[in-house]
Amino acid sequence: MTKIVNIQAYRAQILQQRTFGYWEKRFKESYSLKTRLSDLSDKTLYFLAQPGENSSIAYYELIMGVLDFGPATKFNYLPNREQMRVVDIHLFLADQVRFEVMRRLKWLVYLPCKNYNLVEMVQDFDKIKTACKSSPPELVASHPDNSSYQQLATGDKEVFIRRMLRDAIEAFKDRLTPS
Repeated sequence: MTKIVNIQAYRAQILQQRTFGYWEKRFKESYSLKTRLSDLSDKTLYFLAQPGENSSIAYYELIMGVLDFGPATKFNYLPNREQMRVVDIHLFLADQVRFEVMRRLKWLVYLPCKNYNLVEMVQDFDKIKTACKSSPPELVASHPDNSSYQQLATGDKEVFIRRMLRDAIEAFKDRLTPS
């Protein structure tokens, strides 16, 4: 008897392995093609929110897996155009991860990328980045700095929120550390 292989299911399985194989080893967690930022554990989110080489490599693992550019260790061997694509997506994802940190701290009301999974955010980067830019995150009304925030023009509000990122990462770290 012949075995029938569902080619779409097979391709999805390969994409999932290529995209999340390194992360599953790194973070000791399971992921799927539908994984969104809101599905990531606090521990993983905190790791990704950190600036530096370690988190960059993790982003490269994800991005290069989705784009089928090979393992992150091959980043420096990619053509310049592909390297720039990976870096652009990395910077975008890092922003969204940090906004998710702020959302979990209940500092932000709305996250523009909440409806997209990580694979979509890489595959449809140009479209999603534009959509997110047109609808930036919003500070919650209960935040102590909300009155200053409300007085700003729309473009300045996102800058205001970005200035809070370092404090947000520190507050999130305190939340992860048992007292």
